[in-house]
Amino acid sequence: MTVQIVPVPLAGEVEPGDDLPSLLKDAMTRVGLTLEDGDVVVVTQKIVSKAEGRTVPEGPGGRAAWVARETRRVVARRGDLVIAETRHGFVCANAGVDASNVAEGFLTLLPEDPDTSAEEIRQAFLAGLGVRVGVIVTDTFGRPWREGLLNVAIGCAGLPSLVDLRGTKDATGRVLEATVEALADEIAGASGLVMGKAEGIPAALVRGVRATGEPTGASAMLREPREDLFRESPLQAIHGRRSIRTFGSGTVTDEALREAVAAACTAPAPHHTRPWLFVALRSEAARARLLVAMRQAWATDLRGDGTDQAVIERRAAKSDALLGEAPVLIVPLIRLRGAHTYPDADRARAEREMFVLSGGAAIQNLMLALHAQGLASCWVSSALFCKEEVRAALDLDEEWVPLGSVAVGPPPAEGEPSPRPALDLDEFLRVHA
Repeated sequence: MTVQIVPVPLAGEVEPGDDLPSLLKDAMTRVGLTLEDGDVVVVTQKIVSKAEGRTVPEGPGGRAAWVARETRRVVARRGDLVIAETRHGFVCANAGVDASNVAEGFLTLLPEDPDTSAEEIRQAFLAGLGVRVGVIVTDTFGRPWREGLLNVAIGCAGLPSLVDLRGTKDATGRVLEATVEALADEIAGASGLVMGKAEGIPAALVRGVRATGEPTGASAMLREPREDLFRESPLQAIHGRRSIRTFGSGTVTDEALREAVAAACTAPAPHHTRPWLFVALRSEAARARLLVAMRQAWATDLRGDGTDQAVIERRAAKSDALLGEAPVLIVPLIRLRGAHTYPDADRARAEREMFVLSGGAAIQNLMLALHAQGLASCWVSSALFCKEEVRAALDLDEEWVPLGSVAVGPPPAEGEPSPRPALDLDEFLRVHA
């Protein structure tokens, strides 16, 4: 198989509202190219965005403001550089907001729907020239673990973006088990050999590609969140964790629980101790036993305080709705074994507080580790107020002190939570030079 890649220079700048397929057809005619069935036309995101009116003035907030608008989720951040997930699902630098090859003071944004953009160009060539071609819209992305940029496909039409070779045999006859080729990205990367920001060549014709299978858009290449092992940087994971009070469908694996508890046990602790225990309640019966014991304890205490029965029932129902419906309930506990004994009351209290603080750090580690594995969680303090009943329900010795409970489950189906509001750090940080 022989593949040809031919640059297609345009005559001038693309303006908003331009008929991009006509500009491309005229450019090919000038360089003596005639489209054939099976060809792939590759165009840069920049000219698609310009034609679709996705050029914007920097405005008062500058580039950073546009990056924030185009960002659905921050993956990593260092200084002014933001690696962000766009609403399309692409993970790229600065959410695709770019100042190259555009007038001073202006920026380009990614197309609203690059797959649709590619399909409209493909349909225009079919209607105007009667040829069946593939179309790929490219952008330049960096890559984790490797230096340098390369072209990738953000829009695709008329050819399969992925070619699934699983179940077929390699040259030695061995059955392939995991090979899915990113055909659209391979073509996009090859096109970069004749296109480039400095050369001002925003399109290429690729001929000779052998593509079999149903056409799919570039969106088919986006990795599912649950399969993404590198979804967030460690720092961003801390910012991204939320207390989630409703859960989606699915399960919490034993492996995920063990990983989370292993992370919890890296928390700092006093006197070289590991004073923690995490009791995971999976079965409905185990969770119900704990909740019934806690509910009875609250009711007794609240009645003693003169609380109205209706208020008691509302509080119990609210707790049951969260703790009772979570697929897994984890009760974190500490014990004071290994604590120093002091006759002074203040020092004795400080000694106990060290262990409690260590328990809090372990809970935070637990919840961060759950979040890093794509699970939702929420810490609820109620077990703190009925320690004896919790110990009895969990069949634990009196040395163990419960520190609330953590509801765990798959995240809800509605997707990413909204970004946290900005903090005024002057309220929380004081620096003594």
